[in-house]
Amino acid sequence: MIVTVTLNPSLDRTLSLDEPLTRGAVHRLIPVSTEPGGKGVNVSRALTQNGVDTVALLPAADHDPILAELRTRGVPFHNIDIPGTVRSNLTITETDGTTTKLNEPGAHLDDATLAALTAVVSDHAARATWVVLSGSLPPGVPDGWYADIVAQLAALPCRVAVDTSERPLTALAEAFSTAAPDLIKPNSEELAWLTGRSAHELEAAAAQGDSLPVISAAQQLVTRGAHTVLVTLGGAGAVLVDHDGVWAATAPSIVPRSTVGAGDASLAGYLAATIAGAPPAQRLQTAVAYGSAAASLPGSALPNPEQIDVKTVRVQAVTSASATL
Repeated sequence: MIVTVTLNPSLDRTLSLDEPLTRGAVHRLIPVSTEPGGKGVNVSRALTQNGVDTVALLPAADHDPILAELRTRGVPFHNIDIPGTVRSNLTITETDGTTTKLNEPGAHLDDATLAALTAVVSDHAARATWVVLSGSLPPGVPDGWYADIVAQLAALPCRVAVDTSERPLTALAEAFSTAAPDLIKPNSEELAWLTGRSAHELEAAAAQGDSLPVISAAQQLVTRGAHTVLVTLGGAGAVLVDHDGVWAATAPSIVPRSTVGAGDASLAGYLAATIAGAPPAQRLQTAVAYGSAAASLPGSALPNPEQIDVKTVRVQAVTSASATL
């Protein structure tokens, strides 16, 4: 069982354009899609569609439309009842795959709700193989919540993956000595945020096929205490770094339609391969295959097994002395 935790879930509406977005102009929309969202919810959706047992934990009123959407898609969930409804996010996608997101801040969680959520996470974690902590934190939740939960779950046999950004990510990294997750999944911007690098330089090097700057930055996180770092690089592939080795993957050539959920799909693919007993190179290969398949789909759609082709992803172990821990 893979348990996902999404404190800031959303209903994601995707507006697709058949021309470039122009500020101040009038645009005609291609049909609009609505999906249950939030990073952990997306991971559970991708896992469910590929036959992997999962349950999504999220704060949402019993009558909230997001729960009806999850039921429709067959995604198991456990909700903690809150007043009101979850936030709505808007995504605008253009024909070349350019994605613009407009995200609401999310519902405020009071101390009682947060305590109830924390108890539910611990209860499910006791029966889980992996616990995935994903996404931004809504108003009312302290930046250190992820670090606190990682430390709390350390006594349990489950493994923990974290995918977040900005201040919660910084707070987690500052607590690596006592709250290091088994897996952290930054993108290039988040990796730069944590390591003081330039996101532009990391992305430019990766786009030219040079993964060493990304690897060097990821190794900083391993040295600081992270067990495994999976860096997703969009169309440039991904990098996997742990104490035992370094692997780099090249993404297949696709026609991108939307990047929404692609990183979440990559995390789902990595975890699906991990629980199936795959070695690191194959885990990375599966992660990139899932993410690439998601990017080729419209809106925040996530891939089914027939849309995922691991054979199109090339992975190599990196043995250069400049990429040695």
